[in-house]
Amino acid sequence: MNDLMSQIERARSIIAAQTRLAPRIALILGSGLSELADDLDDPVVMPYAEIPGFLPTTVAGHRGELVVGMLAGQPVAVMRGRFHFYEGHSMQQVTFPVRVLHALGCTTLLTTNAAGGLHADWRVGDLMLITDHIFLPGLAGHHPLRGPNEDRLGPRFPAMVGAYDRELLALAHRAAKSLDLVLREGVYLMLSGPAFESGAELRMCRLLGADAVGMSTVPEVIVARHMGMRCMGLSLITNLALPDGPPANHQEVLDAGVVARPKIAALIRSILAHMDHTATIPTFPDRP
Repeated sequence: MNDLMSQIERARSIIAAQTRLAPRIALILGSGLSELADDLDDPVVMPYAEIPGFLPTTVAGHRGELVVGMLAGQPVAVMRGRFHFYEGHSMQQVTFPVRVLHALGCTTLLTTNAAGGLHADWRVGDLMLITDHIFLPGLAGHHPLRGPNEDRLGPRFPAMVGAYDRELLALAHRAAKSLDLVLREGVYLMLSGPAFESGAELRMCRLLGADAVGMSTVPEVIVARHMGMRCMGLSLITNLALPDGPPANHQEVLDAGVVARPKIAALIRSILAHMDHTATIPTFPDRP
């Protein structure tokens, strides 16, 4: 585990050497949503290839860059694209960037994803606030906390009840109301992918109590909670995942992201703008 700590520190130090800003909020952008990072003020852009432990992205709609800057008055670190278990990575590799962003100073994680909506009366382009999750790969043993625990990062048995911060959920609803946006809420179920679900699997998801289904997000939230970070998740409903509906495809996921980008960008900016601000913006003391 000392090796993990040294890997985290090596990546942290390389990022910190590129920017004076010490981000408080980590933002992970899902499929088709990478352009949200274009709104940052004074951005510092770092390709994943330049950060040890950050992997190449292989999925369309994921840029593969870390951007540090100011957004809506908050110092943020934005991941333009994430890593997925279905790409052949371990859960530890998938979640390593969250470890690094926490070491960089982030205490809050806002994560977004593209998801299939499991309700026939929902619409493509709807936004869903994640209130809870079902982690099927983790229940089957593919868990980011499997193996020896590093006590300096978090406890051996972290609780996941209440993983999605109640204050942030309430803030998101207030922000949506101020923007006159419909914000649904529900349970996000993660499957490993990369194949889209069969009709029988979609019926199973509904029976389990899920409202949306996708292939990401939950491992990141688990690792963030392991380290004590506050978490919030937003799903963009990019297709209706119905047992008797049309087959899903990744292009519609990207297309839905383009259409919904102004809406989700406005919501995220409003959420950030109303988070607690301190009198000074933190910086790294060893940078000029």
